[in-house]
Amino acid sequence: MAPVSAEVRRAYVLHHFWQAYESVPVGVAIGYASEQPQVEIADCADGFFAGQEPYPAAPAHRTWRGRELPFFFAPHPEQPLLELLPGNRARINFDLFAAAFYLLSGWQEFFSDERDRHGRFPYAASVQQRYGFVAVPVVNHYFDILKTAVEHAAGQPLTPRCWVDGAPFATFITHDIDELHSAWKAPAKAALHQRNWLRFGQHIWRHFTQPDAWNNLEIVQKIIHGYGARSTFFLLPEHQKAANGTPNADYIFSTIYRRSAELLKNGAELAVHGSIGTSTNPQKLRKQCAQLPGKVLGNRFHYLYWEPRTTPFVLAETGIAYDSTLGFAEHFGFRHSYCLPFQPFNFLAGKPFDFLEIPLNVMDATLHHPNYLQLGPEEILPALTPMFQEIERFGGVCTLLWHNDHFDPANETTGPRQFAELMQYLRSRNTAFVNGADICATMRHLSS
Repeated sequence: MAPVSAEVRRAYVLHHFWQAYESVPVGVAIGYASEQPQVEIADCADGFFAGQEPYPAAPAHRTWRGRELPFFFAPHPEQPLLELLPGNRARINFDLFAAAFYLLSGWQEFFSDERDRHGRFPYAASVQQRYGFVAVPVVNHYFDILKTAVEHAAGQPLTPRCWVDGAPFATFITHDIDELHSAWKAPAKAALHQRNWLRFGQHIWRHFTQPDAWNNLEIVQKIIHGYGARSTFFLLPEHQKAANGTPNADYIFSTIYRRSAELLKNGAELAVHGSIGTSTNPQKLRKQCAQLPGKVLGNRFHYLYWEPRTTPFVLAETGIAYDSTLGFAEHFGFRHSYCLPFQPFNFLAGKPFDFLEIPLNVMDATLHHPNYLQLGPEEILPALTPMFQEIERFGGVCTLLWHNDHFDPANETTGPRQFAELMQYLRSRNTAFVNGADICATMRHLSS
């Protein structure tokens, strides 16, 4: 792999910077001092991108607009972050191109060998965890500094992008459909462990005589419609367990094909939930896409499997328009420190991939699972509100994953009531409820 040049880093960062705003001023040059641009960026990468170290030097913590933020590639803390100079010139005194590229490209996980038991880059190995900024879209804050400099140079304001009907930000509601027939298992197992034979027998009887509480696709769609929204169902076509024993779907997809077609007919979006192994196998992923009714634009990998050195190439070869896998299972927030959809970086070709990544911000299991945050039901909305405010500030997309089994009324920790609280908050902020196809259409318009 060739070193990622300064020109490549700058092009990647500026491509996403201009996409983040509604208007693009003509003729504002942004570059390093040697080019004598109107907006000058300090060159402080010092050869870092010529190597393959996953982590740069620790960031300096500086304040921008009252918010303390980490600034990578900022070796001169005595200098102001931004200087607005005479003659419509500006100087940014840290290497914004390097810092934004490092985070947005996912450099750390591409070059790190750290993986968890599922083969994923772990939150514990990330700079977001190390320096405590996982719930802050740091790249958007870097862009805000650049925006201020460009406004000074151009003499005109840049406004964050708006969504449908002028909404200040968008919300992407998604459901991974892993299980439809397993609501009875945990309570039956608990009754068996307690030797409560009557209760155990009741659970078994209900299992064989009544619909499963998780077999609720139509109910989920009705709930979402009740908020004036549409959502995306990520359907899992593989029933067999993976070779390593990890479960895939507890249902056979052919048995719900007609129901999924009805969801589509009634306004839902259907996307593929790539099974275990598809993140490294384009033929298998393509075959699973073909099993769903309608044209499939989107994917999210089961268990959030993502091998950064392989998976983006699989998506590109498969022809997926968008993916929504990239979030940390262990914590809500921004895995690439960015709250807008972006094009992942192709480290082999030195340019962006064509498909769109819609980052995953919050997953129900993350909030209460014993391996993760273990938040109480009353703690969820207060914990997430600052992240929602960041997304709203920058006109971003809030991607929310609420599995169908979490709509079970028996779930009192991350169940229907907690989902309702989040939806009521988001709706009160005048968000635009969008699906993946809407987001792709909007981002394509911005790129044209």
